[in-house]
Amino acid sequence: MKLILAVLVLVLLVETQAQWYHFPGQAFEGARDMWRAYQDMRDANYQNSDKYFHARGNYDAAQRGPGGRWAAEVISDAREAVQGFARHGNSDAAADQEANRWGRNGGDPNHYRPKGLPDQY
Repeated sequence: MKLILAVLVLVLLVETQAQWYHFPGQAFEGARDMWRAYQDMRDANYQNSDKYFHARGNYDAAQRGPGGRWAAEVISDAREAVQGFARHGNSDAAADQEANRWGRNGGDPNHYRPKGLPDQY
């Protein structure tokens, strides 16, 4: 019985350790996904498309795993905090955070896609 319990604990411990090993790589790749969405938003320069790019960046990052999801949340929150200092009103911040959460939770970013946005995005 002790041997079975020891093996079970060992298997659970190894599995847990294997998961955190991937976290930094997922976080790095998730940050790259967020940067790519930001660059695409700047390149597109398309009116009313920012929510789509928020959702897309968060979605792509979260698909990397827990590390990517964490990176998306930290980057999104930091971005909104910095922009909050520059804005006098927070009307757009709530909508941005909604789009961020939508993408991070696996929602289709195309929900926020504006009509006429070029297909390359």
